[in-house]
Amino acid sequence: MLKIAHHPIYTHPLPEGHRFPMIKYELLPKQLIHEGTCIEENFFTPQIPNNSHILAVHTKEYYNSLIDLSLDPKVARKIGFPLSKELVDREVIIADGTIKASKYALKHGVAMNIAGGTHHAYTDHGEAFCLLNDQAIGARYLLYKGFVKKVLIVDLDVHQGNGTAEIFKNDTAVFTFSMHGANNYPFKKETSDLDIELPNQIDDQEYLKILKNTLPKLIQDHKPDFIYYLCGVDILSTDKLGKLGCTVSGCKERDRFVLQVCKDVDIPVMCSMGGGYSPDIKTIIEAHANTFRLAQHIFF
Repeated sequence: MLKIAHHPIYTHPLPEGHRFPMIKYELLPKQLIHEGTCIEENFFTPQIPNNSHILAVHTKEYYNSLIDLSLDPKVARKIGFPLSKELVDREVIIADGTIKASKYALKHGVAMNIAGGTHHAYTDHGEAFCLLNDQAIGARYLLYKGFVKKVLIVDLDVHQGNGTAEIFKNDTAVFTFSMHGANNYPFKKETSDLDIELPNQIDDQEYLKILKNTLPKLIQDHKPDFIYYLCGVDILSTDKLGKLGCTVSGCKERDRFVLQVCKDVDIPVMCSMGGGYSPDIKTIIEAHANTFRLAQHIFF
């Protein structure tokens, strides 16, 4: 059964001006159940995880400054949300959702987190709506427990996974691959193990050609036994924070290809949703829902 992390705390702590891009976390499960893609049993509720899992990625000083809300105001401004206990709890719970979804993926082949993809969170600070790096925490958890030996992170959000690149820059057990807009945030990029920078307004055909020429070879060369997939839908031409030119159907084919490759080579994959900021919420929900529809179709 497809297992999906979801918790209603996602939207509640945010001020009104920040809620539009976050409302998808409430609407997406409703859409998936309404259309019959999922049932209630597909969803599980993450909790507060053991601190040790977070401290395997983030420094104690940074994490404590989040927990006791003592983060330097200049550092807090980089995050983009007003710092609050509810916001920190939200991020911690997202991380637990990814940890648990990772274990479900080992069992079922695939699992999802309605939220997550917080790839701008560094070892010692957060940026761009990201406080804690959920997929990095999940990867370190699986490696520490000995469940896997080599992880591949496939980050196809429109923005480079700069925090993820920094966290794993000296870690040979994790290969970081980020395919992103060359002219999108962050404007000072980190160095992933493989970065592919895309030109403005790249279309579906060229985008998919690059991806299809890259991912199978990466898997063949590096032989991961687990894949994290960050499947942001901010690659759409309609996205307010993106500069690429992909359509909803092109984004769907991207997800189909990645998930089918994982299935074909029998490598478990855990998906975090990442970004999506098109002005019409229906576009965001449809693009994200496609990922769940495909996971059900391909794996179950």
